Amino acid sequence: MKNISSPLLSFKLAATDDKITPNAGLGLFGEFLYSQRLSKLIDDNILGFKSNHSYKPSEFVTPLLLMLHGGGRYIEDVREIANDEALLQLLQIPAIPSSSAIGDWLRFIADAKGGLSGLSSCNREILKRGLKRTGKKEFTLDIDATQIVAEKQTAKITYKGEHGYMPIVGHIAEAGMVVHEEFRDGNISPSTGNMEFIKKCSSKMPKGKKIARFRADSASYQAEIFNWCEKNDVKFAVGGRMDSSVKEIIHDLDESKWLPYKGFSSITCTPHSMKNTKTAFNLIIIRRPWQPDLLDPQADDSKRYVLVATNIEGKPESIVRWYNQRGEASENRIKELKIGFSMEYMPCGTTEANAVYFRIGVLAYNLFRLFKMTAMPTEWSKHTVQTIRWKFYQTAGKLVMHAGHVWFKVRRSCLNIFEEVRARIREFAITT
Repeated sequence: MKNISSPLLSFKLAATDDKITPNAGLGLFGEFLYSQRLSKLIDDNILGFKSNHSYKPSEFVTPLLLMLHGGGRYIEDVREIANDEALLQLLQIPAIPSSSAIGDWLRFIADAKGGLSGLSSCNREILKRGLKRTGKKEFTLDIDATQIVAEKQTAKITYKGEHGYMPIVGHIAEAGMVVHEEFRDGNISPSTGNMEFIKKCSSKMPKGKKIARFRADSASYQAEIFNWCEKNDVKFAVGGRMDSSVKEIIHDLDESKWLPYKGFSSITCTPHSMKNTKTAFNLIIIRRPWQPDLLDPQADDSKRYVLVATNIEGKPESIVRWYNQRGEASENRIKELKIGFSMEYMPCGTTEANAVYFRIGVLAYNLFRLFKMTAMPTEWSKHTVQTIRWKFYQTAGKLVMHAGHVWFKVRRSCLNIFEEVRARIREFAITT
């Protein structure tokens, strides 16, 4: 009878006492946190537990930062960090709180005076270090609201008809960093409180740095925002709304005012003002090819026209091109915050505790931007966190004690990049 070959490969399994981690690159990110004196920054700004028998605030936040950078989705995934003995020894972390303890701490901080504001102060310091690296003094602010679906006990129904939250996020385009965010209930409209949010973003800019340009979608098409921009010499480009006055302008426009734009579309620009604006602005109108609905020939003109309100002088095509860059500067970066850093999953039952967790997620995101900016090779600057996870964080490493020294060994092909990153970390370390 003919022998049938085995369906398995010819190797045997065995255990080892060697300290091996699958997260060698994450170890260097942890060293980066250490070099930035992050634990001190957190403990100095967050009023957490003061008992000698409890963890410090940094001992809750740091494992979450490592977990989010490592690809964890839920608080329970912090166990993967806790079980990585080699990583913990490398980073000199003696112990990590349990996932339930972290959940309790999030709720405690949500109720404690100064919890959220303390995290905001930490983020402001990280932002300061990042903006300093750009060498610029004037920056562009992009704001956008985003939906987070969550079947939580306090979650409200969003305008999209799902239970969840509607945080608003402000990005500094030139650095890709979040200057400020507000975690909002789902039933709050994306246009609510935008003026106050913009003012908070401006107030959180480091000394000597200012917001000189502003971009947003039609949720910020508001007279008070335009007046604030004019008063503070801020150039803006904001998505417009198809109200009755705009419809009348379009109806009265002579066909000769329309210029060719991107193939079959056309573009024009006309002065415009709103009821409460103190200064007129320009309204750029793009008319696109459009097939009317046979069942509804009077369908909303928003399907045919794109509007951009601006106080910037120049060619309308150039202004629209700059305005459209917010897709990369804001929308895609919010997507990375939500998907890359798992902020689409909220762990707690209350809005307040989830607001704390979201702010920690923003801190993780900003630290990633700073880490890329200062420690990673220049050619890695456009990599997402998923790519860096795959190519760097998730590299195997072995911890070895030899001749009184700790050696961290990685495969030979990775040694150069690890040495380069460590050298950059050392160069950018906070020494005071």
